[in-house]
Amino acid sequence: MGEQQQVKFPQEIIDEYAALGVDLPAMFSAGHLGTRMGVQIIEAAPERVIGTMPVEGNTQPYGLLHGGASAVLAETLGSVGSMLHGGSSKVAVGVDLNCTHHRGVRSGLVTGVATPVHRGRSTATYEIVITDEQDRRVCTARLTCLLRDLPAGEAPAKD
Repeated sequence: MGEQQQVKFPQEIIDEYAALGVDLPAMFSAGHLGTRMGVQIIEAAPERVIGTMPVEGNTQPYGLLHGGASAVLAETLGSVGSMLHGGSSKVAVGVDLNCTHHRGVRSGLVTGVATPVHRGRSTATYEIVITDEQDRRVCTARLTCLLRDLPAGEAPAKD
């Protein structure tokens, strides 16, 4: 958990949101739940979102990474990608999340990489692959988000 890292965004996204006075790292963060779970977003662009999460503190009674923790990491990364794809005039709302858990993890850090499967006008779907520190696949997830127009005159949330 500790100190917050700086998220790497493409320059065109930084420029778009800066013009609106929006704090990008705050808007495209892991949110309160992700923060409690130690999720860190490392890189964020519509084409790829990368984040990490510690196993410690996110385990089930058998000492393995909780499947729900993997789901939180997956939905966080896929949602950020969907929001960046939709741009400043849209908001992304998750409508379907599916996770397949491949192996248990007892310690260390897991890394998730979200890549688009479909990026349309009204929906975006991302595949999220979560791996352990030995680059072994822990979970494969797919998230579909509905892209809704912001109400007229409403700006993206500011911090």
